[in-house]
Amino acid sequence: MVKFFKLRENQTNLRTELTAGVTTFLTMVYIIFVNPSILSAAGVPFDQVFMATVIAAVVGTLCMALFANYPIAIAPGMGLNAYFINVVAQQGVTYQAVFGTVFIAGVLFILLSLTNLRETLIAAIPPSLKFGITSGIGLFIAFLGLRMSGIVVSNPETFVTFGDLHEPVTLLTIAGLFITLILIARNVRGALFFGMLITGIIGYFTGLLQFTGSPVSMPPAPVFFDIDIAGVFTNGLYTVVFAFLLVTIFDTTGTLIGVAEQAGFIKKDGSLPKAKPALMADAISTTVGSTFGTSPSTAYIESTSGVAAGGRTGLTSLVVAALFFVSIFFSPVVGAISSLPAITAPVLIIVGCFMMEGLSRVDWKTFDEAFPAFAIILTMPLTSSVATGISIGFITYPLLKLVSGKGKQVHWILYVFAIIFILQMIFFPGH
Repeated sequence: MVKFFKLRENQTNLRTELTAGVTTFLTMVYIIFVNPSILSAAGVPFDQVFMATVIAAVVGTLCMALFANYPIAIAPGMGLNAYFINVVAQQGVTYQAVFGTVFIAGVLFILLSLTNLRETLIAAIPPSLKFGITSGIGLFIAFLGLRMSGIVVSNPETFVTFGDLHEPVTLLTIAGLFITLILIARNVRGALFFGMLITGIIGYFTGLLQFTGSPVSMPPAPVFFDIDIAGVFTNGLYTVVFAFLLVTIFDTTGTLIGVAEQAGFIKKDGSLPKAKPALMADAISTTVGSTFGTSPSTAYIESTSGVAAGGRTGLTSLVVAALFFVSIFFSPVVGAISSLPAITAPVLIIVGCFMMEGLSRVDWKTFDEAFPAFAIILTMPLTSSVATGISIGFITYPLLKLVSGKGKQVHWILYVFAIIFILQMIFFPGH
């Protein structure tokens, strides 16, 4: 194992890698609670999402460990799981059809990872659109957390308003939010997980969280290929495919660069060794995850916690994958925790905050850069649609550049996307 993962060459040892793996797992294990909680709202059976989440995490993280030898973990990503339920609710399609879009996006991601088209696509899309999309999704999932917990409720006059603080679940959510914020402010590793744990304990003693039976059981039987690929075409869900593909590429590439920079993997010329197998790990995880029943996967920025603990090789990722596998035997606990929004909602709100970081890198003094980013951030949460936000951004950016006399600065791919999105919004509104 020492030779396979090249521990000496990477100036690390077995104990350090094991510690780093546990650290990374604790910082991202919240996804096995949050993801089933979100996707079950779209009608997907809870046990199916739970198993699919673990399978996607294990497969993707193992691929990262064995083929790229990087201490980077993979699991279904936040944001696109919320978008998933929005597509089902607003467009009236089955969750199987939306899984079909995830599957197609995963296959396209695999094909792109084998070529240089991915680099071309990333280079063609300007930073303001990339940061706008990430930040818009951040607001989108934070708003979802506020609604789930009752902190924000519907109002016929103002659309939304502040909730009732006499509601026990809302009170517990606020308590859990502040507990988790304190842990993060104190730089506690695994703050999101431990915040959920403390909130769950409070919920248990106040009667809001109830366990029945043993906390340990045999894992639920996974459901394989519960997807409707034909439904993607009959319902015209092409924009949904593009949204899943685009955001997954941004998330994974950005996370890979960030974690690799921290670990010292980036070469002087800015290149990342073994970038293709690393990206392939995410693409495979997305494709496999869709066949079992979960939204797209991405590399987790929480992997930086393991790197900070000394992790430098795929052995760290192997430990993470092993711990995710062990979690399948605790489905009763996961089910009980996920059924109480007060435990998972604070995670959505805080992760939404983390995703706003890129706004500091938008050139707000240049209007034709700032407005497209603003339009994306504004429309995603207000229309409850990631795809609509992306469409608005890809239409306004080349248009403003063109009328500003800067049309030559825009890559031709963006003009093609702008025309496609305009036609889609005219002839296939809502898709």
